[in-house]
Amino acid sequence: MAEQTIMLNCSAGMSTSLLVTKMQQAAQADGIDAEIFACPASEADQHIEKGVDCILLGPQVSYMRGEFEKKVAGKGKDGKDIPLDVIDMQAYGMMDGETVLKQAESLING
Repeated sequence: MAEQTIMLNCSAGMSTSLLVTKMQQAAQADGIDAEIFACPASEADQHIEKGVDCILLGPQVSYMRGEFEKKVAGKGKDGKDIPLDVIDMQAYGMMDGETVLKQAESLING
């Protein structure tokens, strides 16, 4: 099992799949053991219940942040909230897996 699990959410899970691949490549290059996956926002609940270390929302679903903050409250390790943020729009547009991975890492590590 991966040391950390990073979930990306977007409208349909399609646009973030390329970014996931880029993030996985960056993680491998940096020696980071991570499970990184994308899913539609509509499927987020089942993954949150299984346990994730960090959630990143695609810029196109940033309006759902408040809804996600309620979903992740108290669901993280030690009963804390799961770290959540919106992916930097420029990094998303450029499919910059390294930058988005660093964003996730900083959320996980506090």
